[in-house]
Amino acid sequence: MAFIKEESEDMEIEETFTVKHEEIEEAFRVKHEDPEEQTDLMLLKRKNQDLKDVEEEGQPEEQINLKTGKIATQTTKQSSSPKSVQETNCSTCQQCGKSFSGKRNLEVHMRIHTGEKPFTCQHCGKSFTQKGNLKSHMIIHSGEKPYACQVCGKSFAQKRNCADHMRLHTGEKSFTCNLCGKSFTQKGNLKSHLIIHSGEKPYSCLQCESTFTQKVHLEQHMKVHSGEKPFTCDQCGKSFTLKDSLGSHMRVHTGESQFICHQCGKSFNHKKSFNIHLRVHTGEEPYTCCWCGQSFRYKSSLDVHIRVHTGENPHTCGLCGKSFTQKGSLKAHMIIHTGEKPFTCVQCGKSFRRKLTLNEHMKIHIESELLDQSIAATSTCKDSPT
Repeated sequence: MAFIKEESEDMEIEETFTVKHEEIEEAFRVKHEDPEEQTDLMLLKRKNQDLKDVEEEGQPEEQINLKTGKIATQTTKQSSSPKSVQETNCSTCQQCGKSFSGKRNLEVHMRIHTGEKPFTCQHCGKSFTQKGNLKSHMIIHSGEKPYACQVCGKSFAQKRNCADHMRLHTGEKSFTCNLCGKSFTQKGNLKSHLIIHSGEKPYSCLQCESTFTQKVHLEQHMKVHSGEKPFTCDQCGKSFTLKDSLGSHMRVHTGESQFICHQCGKSFNHKKSFNIHLRVHTGEEPYTCCWCGQSFRYKSSLDVHIRVHTGENPHTCGLCGKSFTQKGSLKAHMIIHTGEKPFTCVQCGKSFRRKLTLNEHMKIHIESELLDQSIAATSTCKDSPT
């Protein structure tokens, strides 16, 4: 029994020693591993802090769960200020400062400054900055005119041309000059009109140095040098450089007078001639001499008058070398050399070289008629009974 008791005590001691040994070993192991775990925790905290810094910069962040040790990737939303939105949605031209809602619109606008015209018509070679303008242009070649005036039925290739035409019927003139108050139906006409006030003539002829306020006038003028006359009258075959000139010429055949003066009833085929005629009634003399201040109704009269101050005599007789300021004076002078007397008195048949001389001669007949009438009246009074 004593042996059994000692054996059981020895087993208890061994178990106790084994348990304590395992506890000490476990405690030693944990204690030994503590610095490493602490180092890992410090690294994890430092990495998490770095990720927070990245989050502040608006970049995708990796968040680490300290409990599980897992890394979770999350994209942070960067708060966009109104300024950043404006910079994204608004593009500004660096040359003129004009702003556009998108980068594409800015690129199209830049072609104005660069002169780039990437869209070219395959029929005539004309180029455009935008594809829509090329499409509108192509209607010219197709002959299609889909937009018709509801008043007179006239058709147009483009909608805006039809809208401009409608103002002729409505009388609307929404574009007004701030300098003189004159109004226009189209914005382009107002722009052309404003050049009159500035006196600017930006379009110059390279052949004769003539200057013009509008490009279309220069193009018309160039036909003078080229001799081109593309507009021909189908009745008499006469050709003209301008379409308007042909239209005015056609009134000669039709007898139509488009412009009629309401004060005297005189009619004119050309608007310019009609406007000049109106100065007779208004007394307007818009052309003033810068030398003496004298005013004239016609520009040609001013040009002739200026020669009095400059001494210029551009018209020279080829026979005697005498010069004159006016072409009419040279013609009258040439009669001296030819002996021609084109002005004839209808009462006595006497002829004269100058009309002025004929007018002086006519006074003789007028005075003679008045004298005869006076004598006849006196005789009648004497013969009548008292």
